[in-house]
Amino acid sequence: MHVNEAELDWETVDHDETGFRRKRLAAAAGGERLGCSLYELPPGERSWPFHYHTGNEEALYVLAGTGQLRTADGVEELEAGAYVAMPAGEAGAHRVSNDGDETLRYLAVSTMDDPDVTVYPDSGKIGVFAGSPPGSTESRTVAGYYRRDDEVDYWLDEA
Repeated sequence: MHVNEAELDWETVDHDETGFRRKRLAAAAGGERLGCSLYELPPGERSWPFHYHTGNEEALYVLAGTGQLRTADGVEELEAGAYVAMPAGEAGAHRVSNDGDETLRYLAVSTMDDPDVTVYPDSGKIGVFAGSPPGSTESRTVAGYYRRDDEVDYWLDEA
């Protein structure tokens, strides 16, 4: 199905150092196995917290502006025309920030495999998703965020 981004409303996320606008292009076009969102990141803002997916690959393509991409290997500069592949697993850890003077505009693309676990190295959390993948608005059978240090024995409270 065809969709024009100009016809879609922006979703806004504003939480501490995270602030951006997003349009879910793939969902609006009926995409099921491939996600794609248009992001606008104002100067001084950052995207989702530093994380990686254990089951989904992501990529981004910069349309306009400049910024930085924090990865597992350090920080990379971003500019219009840059394409970055972020594989599933620790090597694909990332967070986008805008240290420029103009809005950073980019496409984020991802596989939409279910289930998935997201890992947040800075905060020591994991996110668990089953029933629909991260980025989806569909209902889930299992979902939540947990501290990795809250591990319990397999047999705890089992008969």
